[in-house]
Amino acid sequence: MGNAIECRNLTRHFGGNRKKEPTVALDDVNLTVEEGELFGLLGPNGAGKTTLLKILATLLLPTSGSVSVLGYDVQKDAQKIRPRINMVSGGEVSGYGLLTVRENLWMFSQFYGVPGSEARERIDELLETFSLLDKAEAKVRTISTGQRQRMNVVRGFITDPDLIFLDEPTLGLDVSSSRTIRDYIRKWVRDGSGKTVLLTTHYMMEAEELCDRVAVIDRGRILACDSPQNLKRGVRKDSAFTLELTPFAGIEEIAAVEGVRGTSIDSGGSKATVRIVTEDESAIADVISLISRKGGKVLSMTKAEPTLEDVFIQLVGRGLV
Repeated sequence: MGNAIECRNLTRHFGGNRKKEPTVALDDVNLTVEEGELFGLLGPNGAGKTTLLKILATLLLPTSGSVSVLGYDVQKDAQKIRPRINMVSGGEVSGYGLLTVRENLWMFSQFYGVPGSEARERIDELLETFSLLDKAEAKVRTISTGQRQRMNVVRGFITDPDLIFLDEPTLGLDVSSSRTIRDYIRKWVRDGSGKTVLLTTHYMMEAEELCDRVAVIDRGRILACDSPQNLKRGVRKDSAFTLELTPFAGIEEIAAVEGVRGTSIDSGGSKATVRIVTEDESAIADVISLISRKGGKVLSMTKAEPTLEDVFIQLVGRGLV
């Protein structure tokens, strides 16, 4: 098999004039995704993920560099790429509220020229897979947010694309719906000859569970790209700790303690959870000392094997959000 996606020295700038430097959204990105691969793209908000997806989906042109999708140049051959790709974004408002779920899916299938009998068969099959068959004749405006998101995922696969971009497809969904979507994505790639997925997600476990390889992007640059297993091996020399604390003012100062390579802090509610990657275990003593000086209290502390989240924290220096 060949490459589904190839980016060479890709850059994208926005704005800029005589008085102001342009904003660099993508900075010399080199990336290859193989046909038949389930590829993950991880990065914090503002890292350049959306800009990259828009260029790959032929919705935005690069400032410089070369990009090919399914063997075609995105600048010269957009019309050859578009019938073979599709895109689903988590939380998007898609479809027409006055139409039924089935009518919306039929309409999208016809935009792509799917033959009628084939479209009807796919619609019924996917509605059943995603537990939406009982909502097939319901107006889209009457179904729940979760049901609408599952409909959006069905819409993405109804055209049987060769390459699909899934931008946080399980965002805000319950555990059962998320599992159904993950299972289907995995099966679709496994059963389809050369079918390719580019997935962005804020759920590290989702990326670790699904993806053959993962790229970490921040400030428009690719920081690392490898299998989740190989990426985790790279941080085994570091130590990862999870601390549960009572919240206190200045909790973000933990990230500045010498020997701390990165932190992820969730301080909502009556207790805070802090994930820390350190260069050396001795740094945790200074962290605990800081917490005590600031009036916080350590409720529990565990040391764990490195996860994909720890890889991300080490590379980016902070959590995903």
